[in-house]
Amino acid sequence: MLERIYQKFSKDIGIDLGTANTLVYVKGKGIVINEPSVVAINQRTKQILAIGNEARNMVGRTPPHIVATRPLVDGVISDFEVTEAMLRYFIDKVHAQTYTFLRRPRVVIGIPSGVTEVEKRAVVDAAINAGAAKAFLIEEPMAAAVGARLNVQDPQGSMIVDIGGGTTEIAVISLGGIVISKSIRIAGDEMNQNIVDYARENFNLLLGERSAEEVKIKIGSAYPLQQTLYAPMRGRDLVSGLPKEVTISDAQAREALMHSLKVIVNSIKSVIEEIPPELISDIMHKGIVLAGGGALLRGLDKLVAEATAMSIVVAEDPLTCVVRGAGVVVEDLEVLKDVLVPTDLGKIPR
Repeated sequence: MLERIYQKFSKDIGIDLGTANTLVYVKGKGIVINEPSVVAINQRTKQILAIGNEARNMVGRTPPHIVATRPLVDGVISDFEVTEAMLRYFIDKVHAQTYTFLRRPRVVIGIPSGVTEVEKRAVVDAAINAGAAKAFLIEEPMAAAVGARLNVQDPQGSMIVDIGGGTTEIAVISLGGIVISKSIRIAGDEMNQNIVDYARENFNLLLGERSAEEVKIKIGSAYPLQQTLYAPMRGRDLVSGLPKEVTISDAQAREALMHSLKVIVNSIKSVIEEIPPELISDIMHKGIVLAGGGALLRGLDKLVAEATAMSIVVAEDPLTCVVRGAGVVVEDLEVLKDVLVPTDLGKIPR
């Protein structure tokens, strides 16, 4: 009886705990938080100074004793205590916005496919310590597929490619489970680094990570464009040490990004080669779905379509696919419990 009362009044939440951004979905309300996964720490006092948007604004602008860091690397926790503090901040922020007296929600968190049991335990423990009553895990490609409105519980096969900040998740899904999956640590962050490396090698220009990301967003592409785009790169000249600005075209940005794009495309092809014949027929009919922030890269759908000889569909609002999928599960945990990652952490409360 108490459990039913709890479920009626609790504000259960779904979290896309991403390398670049953390998004939070609240049951009955939708997505209420979308902030960078960045934490600013005073190294002298070990005090956390800022989290989310405020901390991201500090990146590259802090004195030596203040470090703006990402507690997740390639989709997994690299700093447990900082991740716990970040989760507590977001959970408390949800309570401040929803005015609920129950401050221990059930939480569904998206994790990369193929993570170890130790990494799974780290995510669950961080969520529990941050204030969750119970924590459940869902693999990001499954969450993205649910968020993209694919019928994951049908016997027909679906294929999704989720290109996030730290990882690219490729999965074939059927009957509520992942048939084949591959997770590679090449995604949005690596593309930013490609642009940083290109600026250094071709222009002797030291470019910041945020500046590289801005160039990627402004003119980045995976396939030749009809109209040429240009963007300035501002940084420090490695020869003179003075400020320097260079303007590059979309063709040059594409050349920089191509190293990561080739790895992603080859990984997609390697997964396709493993798909059983019956499922490949379904996927040929439905197409491969692209999700995650990387799906917004201009012409990526054309590049993948050309390489795989299959139709490509970009999900609606690909940036929020994972958290929307987690939200769908949060709205009806009992019905969709089969899509969650099996753990030894107890059953879903009835």
